[in-house]
Amino acid sequence: MKVHTNKPYDDINITPMLDLAYVLLVIFIIMTTASVQGIKISVPKASAAQSLAKPTTKAISITNDGRVFLDTFPVTMTELESQLRSYQAVTPEFPVVIKGDRTAQYGRIMEVLDICAKLQITQLGLVSERQAPAQ
Repeated sequence: MKVHTNKPYDDINITPMLDLAYVLLVIFIIMTTASVQGIKISVPKASAAQSLAKPTTKAISITNDGRVFLDTFPVTMTELESQLRSYQAVTPEFPVVIKGDRTAQYGRIMEVLDICAKLQITQLGLVSERQAPAQ
């Protein structure tokens, strides 16, 4: 018959700790490979030379009374064309957004669009407010 004595363990059982470490290692390996894989897309290549000019969006605003603003400065149509041409000389591909007032003269907006088409500005956007969803 074996008598139990209250003596401390002589060795520490590390098997449960190693099991936990292996499970965590497998989880990290799976998560890392899952985050690396994804949808294959064709990424555009950048030129080797860094451009010093940062492409900044130019905003053309048309008020309801027909005044035209480039960013925040009032301009005439000829000034608008010359300033856009000078921006285009520095940065050939710069984005332009047109913000027309809801009650703005449609002809004035068309004049601005014609100037952009004449200068061959391809990155062009029209600003509008998002409508609230119907409930």
